[in-house]
Amino acid sequence: MLQPQQIAPQGPTFSPLIMGYWRLMEWGMTAQQCVQFIEHHLSLGITTVDHADIYGDYRCEATFGEALKLAPGLREKLQIVTKCGIATRAKAEHQIGHYITEARHILQSAENSLRHFGTDHLDLLLIHRPDPLMDADEVAEAFLALHQSGKVRHFGVSNFTPTQFTLLQSRLPFTLATNQLEISPLEQSTLLDGTLDQCQQLRMRPMAWSCLGGGRLFNDPHYQPLRDELHQIQQEIGASNIEQVVYAWVMKLPSHPLPIIGSGKTARVSDAVAACQLTLDRQQWFRIRKAALGYDVP
Repeated sequence: MLQPQQIAPQGPTFSPLIMGYWRLMEWGMTAQQCVQFIEHHLSLGITTVDHADIYGDYRCEATFGEALKLAPGLREKLQIVTKCGIATRAKAEHQIGHYITEARHILQSAENSLRHFGTDHLDLLLIHRPDPLMDADEVAEAFLALHQSGKVRHFGVSNFTPTQFTLLQSRLPFTLATNQLEISPLEQSTLLDGTLDQCQQLRMRPMAWSCLGGGRLFNDPHYQPLRDELHQIQQEIGASNIEQVVYAWVMKLPSHPLPIIGSGKTARVSDAVAACQLTLDRQQWFRIRKAALGYDVP
């Protein structure tokens, strides 16, 4: 069973794997089936769940909240992460997709999330994407108000560059808890652009989304050499499937990312947990890097 870990100095304590509910509406679960799914990943030690206000065309949070209403005791066993800052055309008033990090929007989004989940606090609230119109003072104003009211316990960002992170941090009296980033063999840009270096510097563990490349790992012909290498290493380390090898690859990074699992199938969630027991040596890790990128180190 997974053991909870503090993800940053003065930060929250999360499970080392996180259950992502981005595709909850696609899974077609009833509220009771969602309760059973939550209970399953809790039994494995996955206590942290990842949401965003826009997921499922703004429906995922409320659908998850319906499950919590059926089993009120689940809330105290979970750490709820959610995000705000993107406006999509799923709402009629949005004529174009855009980013929105005004204080009023952040405060209203947090209130909506609290209502959807049926809870009095969020464990972590993230700004979902960098906003070219972001006023760091205004974001800090909203964060401080939510923190002082006790409605949000910790704050962070998602997909921020190091300079964007540093800018927002400079306006806050408390430490940002994480930067949620796309990390996978298919998306390696943050490995060498300073983003994960900053995480190490701050001893802050990033959350890793789309570790499996949004399904491209399995169905994109371009990545057949990567699949071949993953299958070979699967045999070498005794993994059950190539998904486990990829999770082990992500978790080997010295910033110690917390992978977000995006599947609604209990078997795949259990397999992801088993990946925590797997270890890649340095050459196996670089073999995967090369197979994904198509070239060796310089």
